[in-house]
Amino acid sequence: MEQIKWHRLTCTQLLDTLGVHADQGISDEEAVQRQQRYGANELSEGKRISPLALFLNQFKDFMVLVLAGATLVSGILGEYLDAVTIIAIIILNGVLGFVQEFRAERSLRALKQLSAPIAKVIRSGQLHHLPARELVPGDIVVLESGDRVPADIRWLETNSCYVEESALTGESVPVNKHFEAINRDDIPLGDMKNIGFMGTMMSRGTARGIVVRTGMDTEMGKIAHLIDSTESMETPLQHRLEQLGKILIIVALALTVMVVVAGIMHGQPALGMFLAGVSLAVAAIPEGLPAIVTIALALGVQRMIKRKAIVRKLPSVETLGCASVICSDKTGTLTQNKMTVTNLWLGGRTLEVSGEGYEPIGHITEQGQPLDLKNDQQLRRLLQISALCNNAILDEVYPEEAELTKSGKGAKRKGREEVQPVWGIKGDPTEGALLVMAAKLGVTASSIGSAYQRVQELPFDSERKRMSVVVKHQGGSILFTKGAPDVLMDRCAYVLWDGKVVPFTGSLKQRAQAANEQMAKQALRVLGTAYRELKPSEQVDNENAVESQLIFVGLAGMIDPPRREVRDAISQCRRAGIKTVMITGDHQLTAEAIAGQLGIVPKGGIAVNGAQLAHMTDEDLDKVVDQIYVYARVSPEHKLRIVKSLQRQGHVVAMTGDGVNDAPAIKAADIGIAMGITGTDVTKEASALILSDDNFATIVSAIEEGRGIYENIRKFIRYLLASNVGEILVMFFAMMLGLPLPLIPIQILWVNLVTDGLPAMALGVDQAEKDLMEHRPRSAKENIFARRLGWKIISRGLLIGICTLAAFWLTLNANPNSAEQLMKAQTVAFATLVMAQLIHVFDCRSSRSIFHRNLFQNKYLVLAVLSSVLLLLGVLYIEQLQPIFKTVPLGLRDWAITFVMAGIPTFLLGIGSVWSGKKSINRRRKATYPSHRRAA
Repeated sequence: MEQIKWHRLTCTQLLDTLGVHADQGISDEEAVQRQQRYGANELSEGKRISPLALFLNQFKDFMVLVLAGATLVSGILGEYLDAVTIIAIIILNGVLGFVQEFRAERSLRALKQLSAPIAKVIRSGQLHHLPARELVPGDIVVLESGDRVPADIRWLETNSCYVEESALTGESVPVNKHFEAINRDDIPLGDMKNIGFMGTMMSRGTARGIVVRTGMDTEMGKIAHLIDSTESMETPLQHRLEQLGKILIIVALALTVMVVVAGIMHGQPALGMFLAGVSLAVAAIPEGLPAIVTIALALGVQRMIKRKAIVRKLPSVETLGCASVICSDKTGTLTQNKMTVTNLWLGGRTLEVSGEGYEPIGHITEQGQPLDLKNDQQLRRLLQISALCNNAILDEVYPEEAELTKSGKGAKRKGREEVQPVWGIKGDPTEGALLVMAAKLGVTASSIGSAYQRVQELPFDSERKRMSVVVKHQGGSILFTKGAPDVLMDRCAYVLWDGKVVPFTGSLKQRAQAANEQMAKQALRVLGTAYRELKPSEQVDNENAVESQLIFVGLAGMIDPPRREVRDAISQCRRAGIKTVMITGDHQLTAEAIAGQLGIVPKGGIAVNGAQLAHMTDEDLDKVVDQIYVYARVSPEHKLRIVKSLQRQGHVVAMTGDGVNDAPAIKAADIGIAMGITGTDVTKEASALILSDDNFATIVSAIEEGRGIYENIRKFIRYLLASNVGEILVMFFAMMLGLPLPLIPIQILWVNLVTDGLPAMALGVDQAEKDLMEHRPRSAKENIFARRLGWKIISRGLLIGICTLAAFWLTLNANPNSAEQLMKAQTVAFATLVMAQLIHVFDCRSSRSIFHRNLFQNKYLVLAVLSSVLLLLGVLYIEQLQPIFKTVPLGLRDWAITFVMAGIPTFLLGIGSVWSGKKSINRRRKATYPSHRRAA
């Protein structure tokens, strides 16, 4: 039965197909049988993973297994503090991962909340109030304004029925529903005007319909299935860290074996070399790396919260740094989701309306000059019609998450802060736009109510396409009418022109029609206004009679306007090499107009609609997806296809949205971004990032933060691995040259735990370089050691190892056969290694050289280095610690050797970087984020 094209059937065919009588409905016995056949009218969540299994899954990561091996080795060596530290790191990462995934899997539970709890159903000729989960195909359902549609319903009767479907289709304007058959096959959801969809909301009128699909067979159920079957993508950071862990374990084991074998071959004790080798293995694996990554991400999250971005999954912060495409929903994301009148046409005059949103502040101007109501009869009349022929309500509200201010007129106390009221609309968005426009010039129902008293209404009807009200004024009555311009013009015999009522001749009507067409081409929703003075004895029972011989006043054009800051944000994205794509369920003309205002579509860019997309195979879409910048009239399945096609082309995709229809694509994207204010619970739960201010510009800030975090991770990887390479090479070279051990195991572990840790953490919060957002996104396939990072690690590690060994040899050479001199030489080597690493940490702050940035800009790094120096001095000069670490106090000559040798690596590479000049810098800058032609 699910293959039946319900929208194509007439009401008679519909009732016959389902075996139902329109007035009687089905019987309770038949309902039981159908529920056994079709199941409950609810959304299933699919197979759920138990919390315990979810928690244990966190410990399957390769890096975690490496850390577990390091824990075992540390325990064998008797370094219990080291072992406890590593175990704590493993557990911390497991808990954080569990919390993130547990929250992410709540998407479907939030989706179920959109199902109506109670439905009004006709069974056996009686009206019943039943739980929505008990509905079955064939049930007759009665709905009115404010009701949530409980299942997919084919309408049988409609009376001014308007349904808010933005959460499902993305269209900002309520859809006028009817019950006539639609004789088309390829039709998008937004155009199925004879069907009501589960989870949508009745915004106006009444209706009666028959249930045709329930539960997972509904359009909402299809979305639930998409969310359940869509796999979350592994972030580039997760992939890189796993890759890094595998490389480290292989390299560490290989070098350790070489050091041990070389030492034994040169006569070193086997047991001593084994212990030294194991210490090197532990040191070569930076077990603090996951903790430092977590801390860097967590601190980045705190900074992003201050910038109105809430992160639900820590690794997703970094993913933004390599985003090459942002797929953005239009309604509520790029636009304000607030219908606003922007243009008026009055008797040949074109007027502009300023102001944003629902706040009644703005001006109506003609050629830039504000108009005065006292001297403009046409404008005054249009505003009167807008304010009185209207059922919407404009009022100030106090939202729970309103902006906190120190003080303000009309503010409401909330604890120690005050919440500023905001303007909101209750009712139809189109009527709300007219109400706000009139209020901007002080014309409201209350302000003119004493002069114009509304006494009767002829409600809007989908067939009449107009609404009228009768008002009393100065002892007489006036009919105010608004509606579709073409319908209204046909009922007008006169027009208000230059302040006078004149016949609405053919030429004048053509000018009005041309103005209407011009507004429509600008993607404006246009309404016409008219009026007529009623005779004292005239009856208003006959709608067609009373709504005739009207006097045409003018046109009002409205649109859901773009957010003011979005154009600049999109421009900044383009400079950063990030492509912005609009994906919306709204009409193509509207989407193209908004895209043009925002500068989304470059020269050669194209727009497609859902019908065109439906005829494309995945291969066809892959060929043109890089040229498409606007997708209009699309379904949830289309959005998912678009995201996956972009991913197949090598893009890292960020998907933004606020409606239920966005949730599957948001979950499938590399990073899903939900709107915090207008977003549904489903979208938020499926997302990785939530914008608390619904501001597209916040995404740019988040991308900048993500790029900075990734660069900081590379900084401390560079620091840790170069330091570890230096430690291994100093031991390896000493063994190859037949020298004594320059470092003992306890000293190696001390450097690993203390000197490596604090400075690396400080690098994790380092400030970004100024030109970070002037580069293109890095490739998602980029190796963690790309952009010469591997060379920097090896070259600096090599110099640190050579200089440390040189300091050891110079000190030992003074008295090679003395045990005391050997201990002093080992102490000098120990101090040189530590100081070389602490100097090197400042070099890691820049992709260029240590001289490129202010050394004292990162105060946390300065404090970390000072603390490491104090710990070093404590090991050298506190008598109780000297026997433990086998150290001796150093003299001036020893310190001179230490500082000279420790500074050579940074000095040599720094001078080399400066000598290479501007050409080298520019080359590196271009290589920083490899070009993505598709993201241009």
